[in-house]
Formats: sequence, C-alpha cells, structure tokens
Amino acid sequence: MVQLSNSVYLLGGLFGLFLLSPVLMAPTPASMCTPLKTLNDSLSHRRRYMKHNFPINYTIRVHREEVFKVSSINRMRLQEDGLDELILQRLWFQVNQGVLKKIIRVMPERHPSRPYTAELESRFRDAEGVFVQSHPAEVFQQELPESVQDTWDNLTEEPDRVPESSWRYVSPKSLLDNFCQTMHCLFSECFAGTEAPQDYCDVSYWRKGRKKDLHPES
Repeated sequence: MVQLSNSVYLLGGLFGLFLLSPVLMAPTPASMCTPLKTLNDSLSHRRRYMKHNFPINYTIRVHREEVFKVSSINRMRLQEDGLDELILQRLWFQVNQGVLKKIIRVMPERHPSRPYTAELESRFRDAEGVFVQSHPAEVFQQELPESVQDTWDNLTEEPDRVPESSWRYVSPKSLLDNFCQTMHCLFSECFAGTEAPQDYCDVSYWRKGRKKDLHPES
C-alpha cells in the first residue's frame, strides 16, 4: 500500500513538472504579443520620422548603456552563464523608457515627428503594463546579477553625476533600430512566422538588410 502511494505521488509530481515545463520554456507570455506587435507596427515607420524629419547627421546625447544592441545582449549572456531571459526583458524596458524620453525631449512641440514619437511611447507603455501584469510581483523584487545591476544603476544615475566619458551621441534612427532589433531578439516568440525560424539575436541577421523585409516603409 505504501509503495502504491509513493508511486502515485511520484507520477503526480512528474505530471506537475510536465505541465510546468512549457511555462519555464516560454519566457514571453502570450498576452505580450499583441502590444509588442502593435509597437512593431509603429516602429516600421521609424525611417520616415527619425531620419527624414531630422537634419543630416543629427544626433542626441544618451548614456552609453542606452546604446543597447543585439550584441549587448549576447555579451551579457556570455558574461552571466544561464542568465534569465526575464531579466534581460526587464532591462530592455528600462533602457528604452529612457531612450524614448530623450528623443521626445529634443523635439519642439511642433516638430513633425513629435506626434509619432508620443504615440510610440504610449504603445511602449501599454506593452510595459502588460509585461508587469503578466508576472508575479516578486519577480520584479529578485536580486539582479552583478553585471546587470551595474547597468541598471548606471541607467538610473542622476544625469549631473554621469561622467562625460559615459555619454554617447547617436542618431534617433539608430536608437530606434536598436529598440526594434533587441525587441525581436528578446521576444522572438511573438515574431516567429511560418517561414524557417530566424535567429533575431544573430548580429549578422540584421546586417543582411532583412530589416527592410520585416519593416517595409509605407
């Protein structure tokens, strides 16, 4: 009788693990895909609004940590073995929140790209809200790995305390290119099509001009 009872508990435990494993293997909740795809639709127009409506070679000042590229993600993964994807997603939201604020800040009220950027920021906040609601509160209270915590601290440091060497001058278009590419890398489940699987975290993928195929100009 004891052996039978133990077998039942063991099978129950294995069944529970089987049910749990898809959750662990799918870091992006399905509810995230709708707001991210809406955000992606807005980003598809970034060339028109972030290049054509600005002077040639125009740049804005951002923190070096806000130049957040696919290569930055890959470097972090190499530095921190087994780095949780959720941590990188949290960092993505933190980085791009600051990027959008800085782009809007340099635009006069009547700048032709200001309504577009304001709408982009609104859609970003919608996605951020769904992201927060999709995870238990304790997830956002977990201690970050040291290298990620350093990046987070740098992003939240008071601007007047940031050394001059930590600032970078980058075009608004380049910043939104990074925004879009890293979104595809970290939330790839939402952008997987019916064609052969694409590695959006492969730097070479974005150097082949595929971004034009993914985000055609209207």
